[in-house]
Amino acid sequence: MSGYFLDYHDGETLLEAYVALPATEAPRRPAVIVSHAWGGRAAFECEKADKLAAQGYVGIAIDNYGKGIFGKNNDENAALMTPFLQDRAMLRKRLLAGIEAARSVSMVDQGRIAAIGYCFGGLCVLDMARSGADLKGVVSFHGLFNAPEQLPNETIKAKVLALHGHDDPMVPPEKVLALETELSSAGVDWQIHAYGGTLHAFTNPEANAPENGMAYNALAEKRAWQAMQNFLVEIFV
Repeated sequence: MSGYFLDYHDGETLLEAYVALPATEAPRRPAVIVSHAWGGRAAFECEKADKLAAQGYVGIAIDNYGKGIFGKNNDENAALMTPFLQDRAMLRKRLLAGIEAARSVSMVDQGRIAAIGYCFGGLCVLDMARSGADLKGVVSFHGLFNAPEQLPNETIKAKVLALHGHDDPMVPPEKVLALETELSSAGVDWQIHAYGGTLHAFTNPEANAPENGMAYNALAEKRAWQAMQNFLVEIFV
């Protein structure tokens, strides 16, 4: 397994993805894009790309903020994320640039690309699906579910798996139902797995603020990763 950084652009904005290649002689491999949480494309997402490469996929951690741009605390993270939540058309354009960057990697099988994302990145991969991007599937880990306003959805081609903490205060039951209704109305092959007694950011070992609705849950993380693995095997057949 090996990894390298890949520069790419969205218009004038320089972005930097991390690409993890599997140790295989196969000329083309399925690719899994990793979309980052609100702090930017950091070690957490690069480690997920490495784990995916160890399983035989090309792991590509994309960058939605800009090369070298990372939040250092919650206030900075929110300041980086909020403009994209307020302008989902801008976010869609940035995400499509990330998908094109993934397609530019020579080992990637163009017909077998999926995307996973965490927190803000979970919303991002749902928006990738909503854009009509040619993806086999997307997986949202404790992501936000709210659909873009005033931005029409294209035909969703991707299968959808959402891995959700039932007690996540950022995604109450009515938002879960809204996503179910949205995806069903669009004729999407979807799954939502809700983990009981589980808060937001349950895959992040550094999440330790239950008073703010965020806490690591090792068992839910293990279950979610296994669900993702099963999903990838299914969609990449």
